[in-house]
Amino acid sequence: MSFTTDSATLAPSLTSEVSHAEPSMADVGDYLALLKPRVMSLVVFTALVGMVVAPVHLHPVLGFFALLCIAVGAGAAGALNMWYEADIDAVMKRTQQRPIPAGRVTRGEALSFGIVLAGFSVVFLGLMINWVAAGALAFTIFFYAVVYTMWLKPATPQNIVIGGAAGAFPPMVGWAAATGGIGFESFLLFLVIFVWTPPHFWALSLYSVDEYKRAGIPMMPVVAGAAETRRQILLYSVLLAPVGALPWLFGYAGLSYGLAAIAGGVMMIALALRLCQKPSHRTAKQLFAFSILYLFALFLILLVEHSIGGSQFGLPFGRVFA
Repeated sequence: MSFTTDSATLAPSLTSEVSHAEPSMADVGDYLALLKPRVMSLVVFTALVGMVVAPVHLHPVLGFFALLCIAVGAGAAGALNMWYEADIDAVMKRTQQRPIPAGRVTRGEALSFGIVLAGFSVVFLGLMINWVAAGALAFTIFFYAVVYTMWLKPATPQNIVIGGAAGAFPPMVGWAAATGGIGFESFLLFLVIFVWTPPHFWALSLYSVDEYKRAGIPMMPVVAGAAETRRQILLYSVLLAPVGALPWLFGYAGLSYGLAAIAGGVMMIALALRLCQKPSHRTAKQLFAFSILYLFALFLILLVEHSIGGSQFGLPFGRVFA
């Protein structure tokens, strides 16, 4: 795998530890690490919100099994990602201790693990809940493992923009589990995560640019430079502010969500402006940290509002697509 920029040709190479891995002595913790538990927790949380805000409610037991399948499917996608990117993980400081580059799990084991979990999660979700949700989960796994990991990530600095769809699908899967279809409200939740993803990950890439360059990943700051990346972060933050408020503007969320979306959107823009005016690792980390809080807060408020019936205080001109 290689790509060429204006200034250099970047080509990661397989390390001997990865390419000649022997049958492993992995423990349970190593296999759990393959599932990317932090990513999996975000997937489960946003899928839960999609399920709760749906107009049809699942029996709690079925809801639990649906979330379990979604979690396992997300973990399968993570394992397949680690299998394919083992050579890249081996040259990046923050990923060198993952199970494959550290030599605790072989690539073949990770591949088999991911395929088995992916098949199990999709089939079980289809049999237990419905096949629309199962199809959406299967597409999400495929999009993350193949479209994003194998195609977009090593090929274009727009990898995060397009590939961000993979992380935005879970609310739609949760909605599909409850309703058997894909609703407009779940699409709005997809849109919030989709537009949130570029400023979130580009802020991370600004202070990890040397690692991405060493690994040969054409992230935006590697290919276009830090100044252009900061400009793109600001543009997407400006776009995110109204997009984040859409669930409220369409009447699917209550006043507390609307106020949080407005305040959070303004803060995202302010931090992006500060990053442009005072570029540093510190300001990039501040934006990255706040973006996590922003998304978590919006989905948590949405979850609480729908749990207590607070969304009835949303704007009245919404629900035209309900």
